[in-house]
Amino acid sequence: MPLDKRTGKAAMRKIVLILTLIAFSFIAKADHITGGEMFYTYIGNSGGTYSYNVTLKLFMRCNSGRQFPDPAVISIFEKGGTRIHDLNTPISSRETIQLTSFGPCITDPPVVCYEVAYYHFVVSVPASAEGYVVASQVNYRIRGISNLDGSQVGATYTCDIPGTAAADNNSAVFVGSDLVAVCANNYFTYSFAAADPDGDQIRYSFCSAYNSTNGGSNGTPSGNPPYPSVPYGNGFSSSGPLGGRVTIDPNTGLISGVAPPAGVYVVTVCAEEIRNGTVIGTQRKDLQINIADCNIAAATLEPDYMLCGTTRTCSVNNLSTSPLILSTDWDVFSQAGVNVFTSSSTTLTYTFPTNGVYTIRLIVNRGHDCTDTTTAPIYVFPGLLPDFNAVGICIGKPTVFIDRTTLISGSVNSWSWDFGESTTTNDVSTSQNNNVYTYPFTGPKDIRLIVTTTDGCRDTVIKTTEIIDKPPITFAFRDTLICITDQVQLQASGTGNFTWSPTTNMINANTPNPTVAPVVTTIYYADLETDGCKNRDSVTVAVVDHVDLSVMNDTLICRGDTIRLHIVSDGLHYTWTSAGQIIDPAVQNPSVITQASAPYHVLAVIGSCSANGNINVNTVPYPTAKAGADTLICYNTFAQLHAVTDGSSWQWTPASTLTDARSLTPVAHPVVPVTNYIFLSFDTRGCPKPGRDTVMVTMLPKIIPFAGHDTSVIVNQPLQLHASGGDHYVWSPNFGLSADNIADPVAIFGEPSNNVRYRIEVFNIAGCSEVTSLSIRVFATGPTVFVPTAFTPNNDGRNDVLRPIAVGMKVIEYFNIYNRWGQLIFTTRGDKGWDGMIAGQQQGNNTYVWMVKAIDYNDKPYFEKGTVTLIR
Repeated sequence: MPLDKRTGKAAMRKIVLILTLIAFSFIAKADHITGGEMFYTYIGNSGGTYSYNVTLKLFMRCNSGRQFPDPAVISIFEKGGTRIHDLNTPISSRETIQLTSFGPCITDPPVVCYEVAYYHFVVSVPASAEGYVVASQVNYRIRGISNLDGSQVGATYTCDIPGTAAADNNSAVFVGSDLVAVCANNYFTYSFAAADPDGDQIRYSFCSAYNSTNGGSNGTPSGNPPYPSVPYGNGFSSSGPLGGRVTIDPNTGLISGVAPPAGVYVVTVCAEEIRNGTVIGTQRKDLQINIADCNIAAATLEPDYMLCGTTRTCSVNNLSTSPLILSTDWDVFSQAGVNVFTSSSTTLTYTFPTNGVYTIRLIVNRGHDCTDTTTAPIYVFPGLLPDFNAVGICIGKPTVFIDRTTLISGSVNSWSWDFGESTTTNDVSTSQNNNVYTYPFTGPKDIRLIVTTTDGCRDTVIKTTEIIDKPPITFAFRDTLICITDQVQLQASGTGNFTWSPTTNMINANTPNPTVAPVVTTIYYADLETDGCKNRDSVTVAVVDHVDLSVMNDTLICRGDTIRLHIVSDGLHYTWTSAGQIIDPAVQNPSVITQASAPYHVLAVIGSCSANGNINVNTVPYPTAKAGADTLICYNTFAQLHAVTDGSSWQWTPASTLTDARSLTPVAHPVVPVTNYIFLSFDTRGCPKPGRDTVMVTMLPKIIPFAGHDTSVIVNQPLQLHASGGDHYVWSPNFGLSADNIADPVAIFGEPSNNVRYRIEVFNIAGCSEVTSLSIRVFATGPTVFVPTAFTPNNDGRNDVLRPIAVGMKVIEYFNIYNRWGQLIFTTRGDKGWDGMIAGQQQGNNTYVWMVKAIDYNDKPYFEKGTVTLIR
């Protein structure tokens, strides 16, 4: 059934939306590509059309949960940049490759596993003198690549088809293993070797990994070449993707060296095909190498060691730190092969007696599993000091680099310059002198010179030079003021030649610091030229024939107060004088402290011009305010305040706890422990501020007397009493007490009594007191522990807890209760009791066995047992 136009448009929008969501979902899942390469074989030429079988190979980590692009978009360009056509190429085949054998000498080996997708397609193109570039892009590499600047980037993989002169070419094909285990900070090798079916010479180098274009979306054709580099960062670069200690052999493609710290690093190797001395094509392989936090039991040294500076003493360690290394043996051999030193220390430390090229040998785990041996030369020729000068700091102007290297032994035989321009790789040279480079951008440039000598020494010096477009000019001041009869020295600083204008009434116009004597306000221009760069800036000198000065009116203040004096003036310098105290007499508006009425004189100066002024500051005393002495009061009582003043009015604050805040003698009823009552006194003699004094009323806390719980003793048992809650104590009656006016008397009773009752009065430091009491029962028996024969835990407040009552005992060590099967159901120390519960459950009527162990007041052990009946 046909759709009308409106329905058809709606359906089409829905289809587009669905396709967009599907595409977005696919793109989001394709961000774990970890490398790729492209290569081809020549099919033949038919009627001027050249055909090639091309393979795109993409890598992805195993179990990433992501997808390869399917189909991949392949774009063919003429090397001049013209797009020929685009191909949609499905996946031809897939495989999983994994490194499964690491050997016994590696700890914590990484997982090395890739899924690989192959795309096979045919490219047929007409003859072209320039040749072609075949390219395919993917949306994103994996996240968190350690040698990039942190941004997530895409990838573009290419192959290079030569022009007509070599159009029958078969590309070089990388044949090295795609699998390698690399441990952080350990020595490793990794082959990027390639084979060329045509027998062309192959030259290898590190090169830039390509970013994607057009947003990098899967399903989007690549943009036109040339392709942008990924943004290297963190001290890494396209020529050093794994740092300075990892190199590539240009003849074999073998990467070797000491790996950087653990992380993921993108590494791209270019293999140039050279035929008859000419580069006819460049093939590229791009991989993200996972460097793991593992260790290899190996003897690992730097490729060489240099003692070419200021010392003959070496300190060398094995670069491998594997826990599987059990022993370390070192040997040092002279140039003649004689062993001159041995050591079994972890670190080789040796001072070489003479110059020469020595060899150090390291053996680990000698006679054990995982034994390994390596050697490295060490060049001992102290005295090499690499140095250079850089002349010229102006953008767009030549900068000249002059070697200033000095040495004692041998001679310099190579120079490797890097002029520090990060936007290009052409800022290099291998000449000693006559090195000239013109910087295209301003900013700091880290210039590096590496020198080698005929003795084999090598050293590096790095200096930073700021390339500028204008030489900076710094002034001590940008504008100033002088009197018409005066002169002033302008003060500028900068590197280069100064020229000032106008030169009227100017001395030393071609120096940084000329002297001028203008008769009218003048703007002076400073022109600075440095190595062809020029800059101009200015200084304004204002000229006056007098000093303007207006002072504030005379004023009245309270005696001893601080006041700031105010004037309006264009003076450059000020001098204040007075009998009063001036805090800073050289500022325009100083603060002063005046104890008695005094005049203040000011002198305002501009060179030889000046003006004077006076300000009278009159003082009156503060009204007298005395709030009385601080006082202590008992809890919840009052304090009588007494103030003295010669003022005409007064008030207290806070007023809320006073009977009358405007009385000299109010009564205070504070509600907090400490209250500061402030007394303010006012008068009409001219001082606008009140006199002020404070009295602190401290209300002591409520006395909570305590003399201990009622207790029991036996006849002639010393009983230590303890009272608390105050500062002084009075016990009454004093019968049986060692003292009646201390907190901790000892009581001894010579005869039994049902109740000896003491009254204890507890006093604080203010003499306030509270009373408590203590009852003591005196038994005629010996030390014992009384345990009731029954108890009724029914929560009626009587006999609810079975508790031992100790008489004549220092301590109850345990009080245990057992059920009729002999199981311990309750235990305690002291006089705590059982409430008839087991594990939160009430127990029913039953008979239980108890046992008690105690120590009496004579330190003799006491043991007793019995039965008790629980009654509900």
